[in-house]
Amino acid sequence: MGNLPAWLLRHTVIVEPFEGEGPFGPEFGDQVTERAFIDEKRRLVRDAEGVEVVSETTVYMRLAATCPAGSRMIVNGRLTYVITASRRDGGGLPTPDHLEVALQ
Repeated sequence: MGNLPAWLLRHTVIVEPFEGEGPFGPEFGDQVTERAFIDEKRRLVRDAEGVEVVSETTVYMRLAATCPAGSRMIVNGRLTYVITASRRDGGGLPTPDHLEVALQ
């Protein structure tokens, strides 16, 4: 099947990929506009340290999108941060491959 079908990616988000800590705090890459499917549902997720935190929004994007934990994202006009990003790759199986991103 490959990537999520284009007809599902009805929304647009802006991503500034987290690139690491600099001398003045977090550093981010250039803004990239991605097509996405946005699910505004509160749920409990684990962050990079394994701590349970509340995610307000889940965004589904193409698998090749660059959006590591700590990235900034503008969703529906709201600036938020990536808690975790999970690659959903079927490895050639007929699955809808995508990147699932949990946001603050």
